[in-house]
Amino acid sequence: MSTLLALDTATEACSVALLHDGKVTSHYEVIPRLHAQKLLPMIQQLLADAGISLSAVDAIAFGRGPGAFTGVRIAIGVVQGLAFALERPVLPVSNLAVLAQRAFREHGVRQVAAAIDARMDEVYWGCYREEAGEMRLAGVEAVLAPQVAALPDDASGEWFGAGTGWGYGERINVALSGQDASLLPHAEDLLSLARFAWARGEAIPADDAQPVYLRDKVATPKAR
Repeated sequence: MSTLLALDTATEACSVALLHDGKVTSHYEVIPRLHAQKLLPMIQQLLADAGISLSAVDAIAFGRGPGAFTGVRIAIGVVQGLAFALERPVLPVSNLAVLAQRAFREHGVRQVAAAIDARMDEVYWGCYREEAGEMRLAGVEAVLAPQVAALPDDASGEWFGAGTGWGYGERINVALSGQDASLLPHAEDLLSLARFAWARGEAIPADDAQPVYLRDKVATPKAR
């Protein structure tokens, strides 16, 4: 049975999760600006609690964005460092998909409009439908102004809003059955999605791990 490690630092939350012997364990903290200091100790503690060494891990999954520029870079840096040393593959997972998967786990909803506050008066946006326990993307992920966000063209039934982007909810013209604007990505849900990807053979070499920002301009230049 495979042993998978998952980690995420793309938002204010920092979390790690481990699948070993069929059992999932995780650690999750909302610690803005402390991810770089906390991530490795969290991984070490999780492995210690499971009684295994890092070399027992078959692949490492990570939140590849979209999210905070610095946070996504931290995750990729740590994952590549560990995966290179272990000669293990990696599994990049969308943070919007992770949000949708968490909404499915915690709220039991099967259609989710996931939105992360992208700053600069924009949101990272993606719509997901549950298929056999996995939240799958319907359409494309994008960064856009809240007022132009929309459900897929073939949308029907009830949709649930998840993520900090719903702080702009009054400007998003989408009818919902409910929403949770406090929801952040959790490595436990990242691990769930990674297990599907691993089973499909979608792991990639560590040096192919790339961030997905959705926004070409990741920083605003200062005015002269």
